[in-house]
Amino acid sequence: MQNLSTAPRLTTGRLVLRGPEREDLPAFTRFMTSAPSMKAQGETISAEQAWFGFLSGIGHWHWHGFGFFMVVDQRTGDAIGRVGLIKHAGWPDTELAWHLFEGAEGQGFATEAAIAVKTWASEDLGLERLYSYIDVDNTRSQAVARRLGAVTDGTRAAHDAEAEVWVHRMDSHGAFDRT
Repeated sequence: MQNLSTAPRLTTGRLVLRGPEREDLPAFTRFMTSAPSMKAQGETISAEQAWFGFLSGIGHWHWHGFGFFMVVDQRTGDAIGRVGLIKHAGWPDTELAWHLFEGAEGQGFATEAAIAVKTWASEDLGLERLYSYIDVDNTRSQAVARRLGAVTDGTRAAHDAEAEVWVHRMDSHGAFDRT
């Protein structure tokens, strides 16, 4: 297996966060094309679009020096989601985002991985502020944002009228090891 990006490897108590690898494409494609959470938000895409999205994510790492980490459960070795930093063209700020694959929700993985990414963003990248753009109806992601210390005033994202802007404090949690 080969890391296709410039992503470092971060480890937490239960997780490994690493760059995307070719072997991650099937799980990513399943998530993007058919996951109930994606269907509920009306955000499913075709397998071809998922392929382009996967490659764009790799390119994002090379362009910005950050992107989505694949989140791997240390116990099983399975990729269970993606958590990371994104900054699309035209976006004013860097977003901290998380997507857990079906079956991984509700176990604290998103929070654990996002704390590690926030700490890395602060300590290694020197970022002073992160944002999350969360759909107003996505109460589960809103709960993760609250656990991460993020707050919102209800302001909507310029690029998505259905998404509220959540602002993250950048205090260090020391929640991962660099390997």
